[in-house]
Amino acid sequence: MIIKELFSISGAAQKTIYGDCTYDDKNTNQDTIIFIHGFKGFKDWGAHNLVASFFASKGYRYVKFNLSHSGVTAQNQYDVTDMETFAANTISKELTDVNAVIDYVAATWPTAAISLIGHSRGGGLAIIQAAKDTRIHKLITWSAISDFSSLWKKEQEKEWAATGQIFVENARTKEKMPLNNTLLDDFNQNKEKVDIIRAAKKIHIPWLILHGDEDVNVKFSVAQQLAQKQLKAKIQKIQGANHVYGASHPYAANQLPMHLQEVAEKTLAFISA
Repeated sequence: MIIKELFSISGAAQKTIYGDCTYDDKNTNQDTIIFIHGFKGFKDWGAHNLVASFFASKGYRYVKFNLSHSGVTAQNQYDVTDMETFAANTISKELTDVNAVIDYVAATWPTAAISLIGHSRGGGLAIIQAAKDTRIHKLITWSAISDFSSLWKKEQEKEWAATGQIFVENARTKEKMPLNNTLLDDFNQNKEKVDIIRAAKKIHIPWLILHGDEDVNVKFSVAQQLAQKQLKAKIQKIQGANHVYGASHPYAANQLPMHLQEVAEKTLAFISA
């Protein structure tokens, strides 16, 4: 039987990280996959739970979590509603959260090999973590970014610094979501620490780069750029796929969309090899 267990741990700035672990209770010797969601995303977005069940059915323990400043609350885990917390997010806080979850997983299942999956901005976080964390055995990035500053426009930075805030749109709800200039300050103060390209050069573990060739959010050329920086990485194009591989939120179907199924199967083949 596929079981989903909830957990919560302390994250950045004493905010709580809410997570869950999906596994098959008939398989007690699973390796662990940790999934990091992207910008404006969360652990229960779209088809993430179906993906978790897919890997659990193949004998893996699948851990996903909400970054502490994702803006998703314990009361409403299916949307970003806490705009004050969302606005206060920084890359350093996200990296603190990722490390905290790996600490939790490594302590809870100390003999299990850990594979790290990151989507979009979460892919950037995964690359930085995997470059320095010997607990990670394999890295898989889905639609990963190569530069955190690609998430805003360069011409916004002057206004951002002056006014203290800019706004990004939630494509689904059309709500304007605030970002405090602490995000920009953190990026500028930690440029070396949060340099994804620099981290990509340091990856020494098996790395699979998956990216759709119809991704309008993060172009396929970004995947090629990452692969050029780490020639040992394996890159695979998902033909016709968009940034989220055909998923949407909410996602009502009980089967994975075609492109996300392909991503899951390619990821499984890579992890189990």
